[in-house]
Parts: sequence; C-alpha cells; structure tokens
Amino acid sequence: MSAVSGAEVFAFEGFSLDPRQRRLFGPDGRSLPLSGRAFDTLLYLVEHPNQLIDKQALMKAVWPNVIVEDNNLNQNILIVRRVLGESPGEHRFIVTVPGRGFRFVPAVRRLDGASAAWATSKATEASLAPTGANAIGREPAARGEATSSTAPAPAPAPVRRRRLATLTLIAVLAVAALLTGVYALWRERSGATVTGARREAPSLSGTPENGARAGATAFTRPPHSIAVLPFVNLSGDKEQEYFSDGLTEELLNSLAHIDGLQVAARTSSFSFREHPDIEDVAHKLNVGTVLQGSVRRSGRTIRVTAQLVNAVTGFHLWSKTYDRDLGDVLRLQTEIATAVAEALKVTLLGDVAAKIELGGTRDSAAFDAYLRGLRLARVSYRCREPIDTFSKAIERDPNYALAYAMRALVRWDCTVYSPDYLQQPSSANAVRVDAERAIELAPDLPEAYVAMGNLEQGVLNLSAADHACTRALALAPRNDQVLYYCSGLAVWFGRGGAGITLARRAVAIDPLNARSYRALGDALRFTRRYNEATAAYQHSIALDPEHSDYVYSLLGVSYYLAGNLSEAQASCEARPDSGFLSHEAHRDVFLWCRALIYQKLGRQESASAAMRRLVELSGDAPAYQYAEIHAQWGDHAKALEWLDTAMRLRDPGLEYLKTDPLMDPLRKEPRFRAIERELKFPD
Repeated sequence: MSAVSGAEVFAFEGFSLDPRQRRLFGPDGRSLPLSGRAFDTLLYLVEHPNQLIDKQALMKAVWPNVIVEDNNLNQNILIVRRVLGESPGEHRFIVTVPGRGFRFVPAVRRLDGASAAWATSKATEASLAPTGANAIGREPAARGEATSSTAPAPAPAPVRRRRLATLTLIAVLAVAALLTGVYALWRERSGATVTGARREAPSLSGTPENGARAGATAFTRPPHSIAVLPFVNLSGDKEQEYFSDGLTEELLNSLAHIDGLQVAARTSSFSFREHPDIEDVAHKLNVGTVLQGSVRRSGRTIRVTAQLVNAVTGFHLWSKTYDRDLGDVLRLQTEIATAVAEALKVTLLGDVAAKIELGGTRDSAAFDAYLRGLRLARVSYRCREPIDTFSKAIERDPNYALAYAMRALVRWDCTVYSPDYLQQPSSANAVRVDAERAIELAPDLPEAYVAMGNLEQGVLNLSAADHACTRALALAPRNDQVLYYCSGLAVWFGRGGAGITLARRAVAIDPLNARSYRALGDALRFTRRYNEATAAYQHSIALDPEHSDYVYSLLGVSYYLAGNLSEAQASCEARPDSGFLSHEAHRDVFLWCRALIYQKLGRQESASAAMRRLVELSGDAPAYQYAEIHAQWGDHAKALEWLDTAMRLRDPGLEYLKTDPLMDPLRKEPRFRAIERELKFPD
C-alpha cells in the first residue's frame, strides 16, 4: 500500500508501527490487534503526519483498484481510534475535518536501522513476556527476589542444562509447527477458513464493537444470530439490482418474524455489498451465521441460490437452489426462512408461514412494483416516484397490505420534510387512509402501526401514538423501525429507562447504521446523561460523516447542556448554514444550536443574528424551537408566548415538552404546566 524502507518503524505517543511485521505495539510494548485494512489506514496516516488527507486519496491508498463505500473507511478510522485508546470526542490522534478528510496530529518519528531493530525487538520481547502471576506486577517478596537495580545477579545456570532446555524448546516448537501445518491443510481442503480468536471492546450498546482494544475480554456471539447479506444479481442487467436487493430484504424480514432468532438489520447487513469477508461480517455485526445467495431472473422465472455459513468455522451449514415462478415468491420466502431456522435448530413456534406471508401478495407484477418502490424510497429524495410506484402495486392487488403500509410511511416522511407540512391536512389524511387500510387488511402488520403511530405523534394525538407503539412492539420486538419509533416515544413520555433499553436494542441489531447511534444519543440526552449522549452522537458521525449535518447540531446541544461550551461551539459551527446541508430543516437546527451557544458565550449580538436568520428562513413554523431558545436565554415571557404559538400551530415539537432539558427553566410556570396538561401525555 505504501512505500517504506525495509527497516523503518514509525514511533508516536509511545506507540510503534512496524510495516514489515504489520504490527502495532502499545506503550507497554505489547502487540495490539489491528486488522489488515485498519492497519493500512493507520500506516498511511502516520506516513503523512499533520497533513489533511483527502478521503478519496486515503480510500484509494487502502483499497487500490477496488470501489468501496465511505462507510468502509469510517469503520477503519473508528477501529484505529479505539485501538489507540482515543475516547469519543477526544481527537488526540485523528482529527476529522468535516466534508474533507482526516489529519493525524501526533508528532511521528521514523526509526531506521539499529533503532528500528531495537524498538521492535523490545516490543516483541514485551509481547512474549509472561502474564498473570509471573508478569510485571508480581510480588517479588514471594521468592525473595531483589527489586533494586544494584542487587547481585543470580548465579548462572550450568551450560549443559541451558542447552538441554533449548533443545527441548526447539523440539516442542517443531512439533507444534508441524501440527499447525497439518491442521491448516485439513481446514483448507475441507473448505473451512482458519481464523484467529478475537478480543472485543464493549460498545455503547453493550455488544462487541468493530475493533478491539488491548486487554479487552473475549466474547461469545449470541446463539441463533444471523446476518443476511445482499444477494448477488446474476441477471446480467444492472437495472435488476432492485429485485435482488428487495428479495434479500424480504428474506431478512421473513427471518426476523421467527421467535428466538436475532437478525441484523438491513442497513448494517447491506453495508457488506462488495467482496464480504464472513469473519469480518460476523465480527462487526456480532452474529454467528451469515446467509448469502444469488438471484437470477428471466421473465417470470427466478432462480435463487442460498447458503448458510457458520461464521466461526467457515463451514456451510445448509445450501439449496430454488427455481420458482415470480408469483410464488411468498412461499419461497417461507421455505428459505424455515430451512434456515431448522439448520440453526431454532424451535418454530406457531404458524411461521402466516407471519412471514402477512400482508404480502401473490401477484407477480404487484410484487415487482413493490420492490421498485422500496428501492426508490431509499435512493430518491423525491416523494412522487416511490408513492406512484407503490400505487401501481396497489392497483394490481388492492389487498396488498404491505404496499399500503409502505406508501403511508413514505407519505408521512414527505409530509414532515415539506416546509409547509403544517398546512397540508390532505397529506396527513392520505397517510391515515393508507395506514387504516393496511391495518384492516392485516391487523398484525407492524409496519402499519408504525405508519399510524408516526401520524398520531405528528398531529399530537399522543395517547394514540403510544397505543400504536405498544401494538407494534408486541408484534415485532426486534424490528429496527419499531425500535427507533418506540424508543423516542418512551423517552419523551417520561419512561427514560425503557427508551434507552429500546435504543440500545436497536444499536445491537443495526450497529453500522448511524441512525441507531443518533437515536441512542437522543434517548441519553433527554434523560440528561449528556456525556454518554455526546459519545453516541460522535459514533453516529463517525459511521456516516457525509450525512451528519443534523447530528452535529444535536452533538453541540449535548455539549452545551453538559457545560462544555468550546466543544459545543465547534460542533454548532461544523457545517455552513447554506448549500452543503442535505435539507433546509437541518440548516434550521444549526441556527437553533448557534443561538443557544452564542448567548451562553456572551455573544448576544451573534445569538440574536442567528435567531433573526432562523425566523427569516422559517417563519413561525419552528415555534417550539423559539420557545426553547428564549427559555435558555432567561426570557420566560417570550418563551411562553412562543409555546402558545406552537400550540396554535400544533407544532410536533411539543411532544418533547415533558422531558426536554432545554425547557427546565419554565417548569414552575403556571402556563407551562397548563400546556403540559393540555397535551395529555400518556402515563
């Protein structure tokens, strides 16, 4: 990957990086675990200390001649940070320059020749040193050992005994090497992969993270856990990828319906699209098995090949090829999911087929339109295309409950993100009609309750939103959409512990999704655990820095609430308040963030300017945010005036009022208490 001299070693902050051995040694001289790509990432950074390294240049250096997504690089940076012992937000080694790249900040010394040899030999010696009772820190008095550097050395052992010990050691090592070679050959011929034991560092979710820190304890992957990787499109037509991806997602959802099976969520699983390494997948997603496959479509006929792999041993547990008519896909999903469950020895409870096929269709054209709609909903920022495509599915099959539910979810997202959504009752009514129809057709469809709950929450029917969450959670306790939705409601309704638990569960099944950590950060911020919240937001940004403009503002407010004003200012100023932002609403939250920070820093004119700009851009719409700002500025009368405006406009931000830390200055005000009663928060 890089050109370094054969004997060169890089030293920084007590660490040493040896490109020849491809090993990183810590300040105590012990070797630290670092995977191949992560090692290459660190090596490139230390070769260019204190330089702004463009992301594309770094990706090209680490993955030459291979096209990879930004998330791969972000994961490597995250691993390097952890192995070096860098705390979230610390930036002691690597500084992220938003939208541009990374900078390695420590001074780096290049050791060559004798210095490099001495450094690596001492490091190797330390890494081979005994541990436990015979390691450094043992009690020297136990054997009468001298601790002074001037103490007399013990008498040398007889030469003959030393030679005998040496010959014995050589013989033992030779036998061990022979056995290792035989074992490796057997594994190779049997199709298994030889893997080393990993040591994991605990994460914010309590599950293993994507990197390991020296001294961490070993972990055991959850039993009956699986990741479903994107099935390969073998149709010879790139345009057919929507079909292979959609079918994979439907299979993933089918498996998630099986009680006792932990299934990694779509976003995390689909991040391994290019040349996935099974051990790497299992390690990052904390699963014991991986389902892979391919899809070949020709007209109305599809061929699906699926294989289940034990991620620890590399052995295939089960594989099969299916040739089916496109209209038979529902039954195919059930067959594959049932076969996987049986291979994993999962006890099937109830009518699994009924759960898997709930809300589906046997009309091939309707199914095809539905899969196209899923793809458009994920890749298009335009609302009309996915809505129209789901409508085509419904035209083909008027009883297609899943299509109604997904159209309701897309309609709600588009309604919320429209600048004038408060003035669009017809859009909200369309969401309600679709959600009610989906529930009528399939009363146990969790997606339908999420859609209905989002609507009720948005129009401040808070008890109805809570009911929808309860129903969805009972139907699909491991569904990532349900967990995101319900964790927020629980926290805002005053059930902080339950909300954090649900958010951590979402992180556990979707650990590579920036949204997971943003939801966890929200739950921690509203329960006033600000330091943990900043760590979660930092993790979210690291996973997806290019689309984290909104999260930077949340990070800034968390720092603000924790009293760390310098970090708060840096976060709130991390993005420009113009064209770069992915959405106008995100520009609003940066101005909101700055209005809070500047006033606390004594920069009243700057704070007022941010507030004026916010009103200029958005009018009265973010009335609740204005109330938060004035509450923090100490102007209670103005804050209550804006809360009255928020009530008149039915501003959805009012759902935060019961637990919002920014509203704490107003809690003793009679009008504030009256508004809280009017909102009828559920118990």
